Amino acid sequence: MTISPGDVKTAQLHAYLLGAIAPRPICFASTIDDEGNMNLSPFSFFNVFGSKPPILIFSPSRRVRNNTIKHTLENVLANKEVVINVVNYSIVQQASLASCEYPKHINEFEKAGFTPVKSDLVKPFRVKESPVNLECKVMQVIETGTEGGAANLIICEVLRMHIDDNVLDENGQIDPHKIDLVARMGADYYCRASGSAVFEVAKPNISLGVGFDALPQKIRSSTVLTGNNLGMLANTTAIPVVSDMLYDDRLSQILRDFGENESVATQALHLYAKELLDAGEVEKAWQVLLS
Repeated sequence: MTISPGDVKTAQLHAYLLGAIAPRPICFASTIDDEGNMNLSPFSFFNVFGSKPPILIFSPSRRVRNNTIKHTLENVLANKEVVINVVNYSIVQQASLASCEYPKHINEFEKAGFTPVKSDLVKPFRVKESPVNLECKVMQVIETGTEGGAANLIICEVLRMHIDDNVLDENGQIDPHKIDLVARMGADYYCRASGSAVFEVAKPNISLGVGFDALPQKIRSSTVLTGNNLGMLANTTAIPVVSDMLYDDRLSQILRDFGENESVATQALHLYAKELLDAGEVEKAWQVLLS
């Protein structure tokens, strides 16, 4: 399928975009209007874009169906402050309830069962049940269009950040399993960023990885190793030297049984190396592949 945005209805394009660009973190935005009335609403067009100064951007887009704007946008245009609260699994149903299009002046804190907490530096209230609250001043609002579906980029600077101690690990860092965040997918789908859904990928070394092009041809053209497997090998800063010290019984058995049949031996070695790479044992996988 190939799509040109002008060739499909905005609602259909919107659905494709949300299904493809996911998961998206959720901005649970607390604002107030000119009369001091509280408003609380979630938005998944949201992310962090800098740390000095700390910048967050979220977008209450114009409604596709009737081209109206949301109370959150009205409030930040009138009062240049917002508290951005994160949404974790324990409050996802309540946060979804807060997305209902209640009339203006209806308090979503009350409707969704949340506890407002007075902020330190801004007028909007924090959500007590959220594990992280970010008090922000609104620096700029960029309107990208005037038709239904157009974005309104609200650029915020974080003035103060509140973190629940219960989501920190022994090093004082946020533990993904403890904070248990959720994110938006397409349609009615969400995902939960904890447990077996969370995995680690080693960041590229400061010293450059050798790259795919430097991998031996027999390894690069493997019918067994996946792109992820090859990526782990290519991130090594230098192709290692074979060491007899890393031989084990299985490797020795493969070499004994198939040593005279190169293609069969290669297949067996690559299968073993793939198991090692999937287990994160890159150094040992290299030894198997170079044997």
